[in-house]
Amino acid sequence: MNTITPGAPEHRTGACQAERTAGATATAGELIAALRPLLAAEAAAEARAAGAEPADLEQAVWLRLLERLHAADPPHDPAGWLRRAVRAEARRCRRTARREGRYAPEPADDAWRGPEPQVLATLHGRSLRAAVRRLPGRCPRLVTALLSPHDPTYREIAGELGISQGSLGPARSRCLGCLRRMLTAEVAVPGPRGKH
Repeated sequence: MNTITPGAPEHRTGACQAERTAGATATAGELIAALRPLLAAEAAAEARAAGAEPADLEQAVWLRLLERLHAADPPHDPAGWLRRAVRAEARRCRRTARREGRYAPEPADDAWRGPEPQVLATLHGRSLRAAVRRLPGRCPRLVTALLSPHDPTYREIAGELGISQGSLGPARSRCLGCLRRMLTAEVAVPGPRGKH
């Protein structure tokens, strides 16, 4: 078994390597802190044309820089290297976007729908019908006729309700406005809690 004594050359080499690593770590931290504003500006400038997010470009360039620093190959001109790296990443994003095609929209499969949409539709329908029943005056009958699945004409609705066809439009507007206010009040955003 080999043992390393304090004066042995292998120990001195390991100590030198540890000192270089510690110095490189300090240098890497300083380099990253110095390059951060430049990288943010360069990434913001290139991102839109590349069809990418600035943060994605920044992340890719940081990764490339850290890989270089880990390989003990720091850039000689950090600012110039950073600009070139951002442009290279932007070009890579553009090439990727050109190669990646969008999927053609597929028709929805109406053969099977899970229970969730059906349950939600039923609950929404019940809530709407309950709100319509609480409307004042002739509004419940008018809105019920408007929501009919048979899609009656204004003439048919006016005949069913016993009102003139000309007054149906203004009555419909008033009833729907009242219904809108009722539903808005029911689903209003709650106020801040704990501040009474």
